[in-house]
Order: sequence, then structure tokens, then C-alpha cells
Amino acid sequence: MGAKVIFERDIEIPMRDGCVLRGDLFRPDTPERLPVLLNRTPYDKKFPQINFNTLDVMRAAQRGYNVVFVDTRGRFASQGTFTCFLDDQLDGYDTIEYLARQPWADGKVGMFGASYMGATQWLAATQSPPSLKAMVPSITASNYHENWTYQGGCFALFFNVSWLMGNLALARLMREREDKEEARRELALVMSQMDSMREVVKHTPLKDFPLFRTGAPYFFDWLEHPYYDSYWKQISIEEYHHRIDVPTLNFGGWYDIFAGGTVRNYVGMRAKAPGNGRNARLVMGPWYHTLPLGSLVGQADMGYRAGHVSIDYDGMQLDFFDQWLKGLNRGAPAPVRIYTIGAADWRDEKDWPLPGTEWRRYYLHSRGRANTLDGDGVLAGEPPDNEPPDVFLYNPLNPVPTNGGGLCCYHNAVPGGAFDQTPVERRADVLVYTTAPLAEDTEVTGPVSLTLYASSSAPDTDFTAKLVSVGPCGCSAMNLTDGIIRARVRESKSDPKLITPGKVYEYTIDMWSTSVLFRKGDRIRLEISSSNFPRFDRNPNTGHDLFVDAETQPAIQTVVHDRHYASYLTLPVIPARR
Repeated sequence: MGAKVIFERDIEIPMRDGCVLRGDLFRPDTPERLPVLLNRTPYDKKFPQINFNTLDVMRAAQRGYNVVFVDTRGRFASQGTFTCFLDDQLDGYDTIEYLARQPWADGKVGMFGASYMGATQWLAATQSPPSLKAMVPSITASNYHENWTYQGGCFALFFNVSWLMGNLALARLMREREDKEEARRELALVMSQMDSMREVVKHTPLKDFPLFRTGAPYFFDWLEHPYYDSYWKQISIEEYHHRIDVPTLNFGGWYDIFAGGTVRNYVGMRAKAPGNGRNARLVMGPWYHTLPLGSLVGQADMGYRAGHVSIDYDGMQLDFFDQWLKGLNRGAPAPVRIYTIGAADWRDEKDWPLPGTEWRRYYLHSRGRANTLDGDGVLAGEPPDNEPPDVFLYNPLNPVPTNGGGLCCYHNAVPGGAFDQTPVERRADVLVYTTAPLAEDTEVTGPVSLTLYASSSAPDTDFTAKLVSVGPCGCSAMNLTDGIIRARVRESKSDPKLITPGKVYEYTIDMWSTSVLFRKGDRIRLEISSSNFPRFDRNPNTGHDLFVDAETQPAIQTVVHDRHYASYLTLPVIPARR
């Protein structure tokens, strides 16, 4: 378009309850009415380019869009109190419809942004605002209970604490410190403990956590709602997929903390959404929780093509908006675009899971000594016969340390991504099962899960699973994807049931998804344990109400793999003909 860009700061946007939100507008200097691209953020609208995961403002304006960044309720320039998720449905609706009626707008609105800025898109869309015509939600969730605050019934401890400390509580405390003594005290405490976050997350019980009473009180609401109840259902995107009639372009990363939710939003919209809502697209790269995109993910270089050279993040968004807001057809991109680790390249696909996927079972085997990488644990295609179980001791006071994976939001303390798992695999409380060297290249692309038969000496406990790629020399073991399940929610996230000590139960561990090419000579490995700390809170094994006391007890964990209880890993294998 090439027009000069006009900047307007702090335009006022009234909500239905009288609260006033404020936004910054970048618009082309033209009398023409143009579509609006909206970003609703809790991270300060004044810094759209410093804040990660947005869109090049000038490029979008030059392309012929009015671009608006709005502080969400109670954040920075906007009035009100920030409640995290709870006001974003109606506020999103009101913001969209107000902006669509402005003299410089043509009535069509698209939304963009990542992480919480993706949540503000989905939450607004649940209310079906008529002017919302397209969305680009990136690295964000589909359910703010199961794949945001909790996973497999376990509290996402490090994410919740680090995100609030560094991104939400700090800003509120800075804002209120002049007026409130409690804000000044908590601000000083947050600032003093940022560099000792690994120690901060050890605090028990969580109901008495020393932070957030002033800066982020909703943290304690989350603890009071550990199960999927009405508190969460009212804001769960998955409950609304069937009524969101908006095309979406979903960006995600295999190592992102919201990888599971990104895929679920795509699958849910394709299957359930009405009309244009089924025009969903999915782009999954090898990244963790950050955009713009890069190739170094933890310790692993995913390849030159993993970064900007192959993915024009801004350009893909603008092409998408051109299609749905301006009616410009720039071709028909494939619904799914994925990056395959190991192959180090992108490819387009027709859907997810990939058509023609072979669901292969890899059964657990051992002679009863699968503990550590030096044990006798084996993964193989044949079911077990009569084999002794594997046993380990889970002590909540000595949990298995987090070593990469889907993490956010303070990498200096606990970094996310791909890391060598050898230090973890040397622990006696980690069971290790490995295939023989592969006879041919084997691609695994799609959802991964573990069906586990196990007992515990405790009335409640956790089980973890991790998929690992082992090089031909056996000297490197890189994590790919993982999962966790809390025993009391093995049947239902809404209706907890404790277990009977010593009784064998079936557990299904959702390990989310990946795309990886195992080369000939590589080996596929599965790790099983009962903790991944501080990524997830430690199960105290007591069976008490969650988060209310500091009591713990060790548990003897027994993993069974025999003809009656054949535990197995399910991998989505892509035939070589592809």
C-alpha cells in the first residue's frame, strides 16, 4: 500500500459495564475503510515489537490494515481489575464490535498474538462476535484447566509460578506500590526471589504459597479448583468448538508448553466447528514457547530450515488475513504444515493425524530390572508373556528433576526444549525401556500415548512417561515428548477417585504429539517414573486433599508387563512410501 502510517495512543474502548480499556492504533493515512487486526494483551500495548509473538506492525499497516493493541482489563493503561481469563470473553466481544464500528474500519476484524494473547482470541470467539472474521492464535491452549494450569491432573507448577512472577504479578505490584502497603511488601519479595525460583517452587503446602495474594490472587483460585469443574468449563475453548464460526491459523511447537492445546484446537475446529470454522490450519515447528522462530531448541540445533529461512511468520499471517478479510486468494495452502525433527525439513499434509498412519504398539519387557539406562528394559513389537514386574521407590523429597521439555517462563532457572536425558536415566527411580537398533528409517508423526498397568503402595500417586531418541552410539538421548497422570484422575478429570494400594490399574498417559525421523541404527526409548519436578508439583502420595498440607510419604511403584497386563507405548508410524 505504501501509505504513511498514523499512530494514535490510548484510544478509549468502553465495555458494557462502563470499564474503559485503552488501545494504541496504527493505521494507514488513507480515507479508505480497512479491516482491523486486533491484539489484546496483558503484557503492555506500548511495546508490541518488544513483546514476543505478535506481528510486524508497520508491515501490516503498509499491507492495508488498521492494527490495534489493547491492554486487557486491569493491565497498564486499561481500567478495572485483571482476573485472568474470566473477563476476556465479554471484553473481547465488546472490543471487537467497538473497533469494527469506527470510521476507519470496514466492519471486519481479525485477531492475532500468542500464548495469553492467543487465549484472548479464543475466549472472545466463544461469544460469537459478528465482526470477527479470522484469527491467528499461536502457541496457546484449548482448555485452561487441562493444558494450561494442569496436565494429567498435575499442577503445572513451574509454569504457573514463573509466569505469574515474571509477567503478571510483577506489573500489578509495580502499579499499586504507591498506594498499598501489601503491594510494596509483595513486590520486594518477588524481586528478591526471582533469581532463586528453583527454591521458591519447593514451598509446601501450596495453599500457603508466600507470593501472589496481592499480585495474582487467581493463583489460589486455581489451587481451589484442581478438577475440571464449572469454574473451568465456562472458559474452556474445547466446550465451544462447535459454535466458533471463524477460520483459524494455529502456530505451535513440538516443545511448547501448549503443544497439546494447539493441536486440539485444530482437530476440534476441523471436526466440530460450523461453516468457515472448519477452515482451520495448523503449523507445527520444533520450537519451544517462543516466537519469532529459531533453530536452537534447548541443547539441540534443529536445523537451518527450522527458522526464518523457511517460515515467514508475519507473511503467513498477513496472507491468511488477506484471504478472510479482503477476499484475496493467494493460493490454497495445505491445512497442515509440519517440521520433522531428524529430517530437518518441512512438508505439507492434508490433515492431522496424518492419513495412512500406522498405530504401532511397542510393548514393555524386562527381567525385572529396568531401572536406569544400564538395566534390562526393552521395547519390542511382541507382547510379553510371563515376565516379572519392574519396581522403583518414588520419594517426593527426592523427585526426578525436570530436564527440558515443554516449559515456560523463566529459562534461566529451568530451561525448556531438547536436552540429553542421560543424567536422569542414571537414577534408580527411572525405568528405561529401549528398542534394538532400528533396521530402517522410521518416522513417528502424530499423537503418542502410553497404556500403563501399574500399582502403588500409596492411595494416590503420579506416573510419568517420556519418549526419547537415542543415537547409534548410545551416547546421546534426546527427549521428544512426554506426559503425566495423577492416579486419582485416571478415569475422569472431574470425578477423582483414590486407588487401592497394591491393586493394578490401567493408566493412559497422553504424551501429546511429535514429528521425528529415527534413522537406521537409532533406538527408540521410553522412560517411566513418578515425578518431573519442578515442571509439575510433587504428589505427596498421602491421598489427602491436594495442596492443603506438607505431609509426604514414599511409595513403592510396580510397573507390570505380562500376558494379563501388557503395558505398551503407541506410536504413530508413517509408512516409508510417503
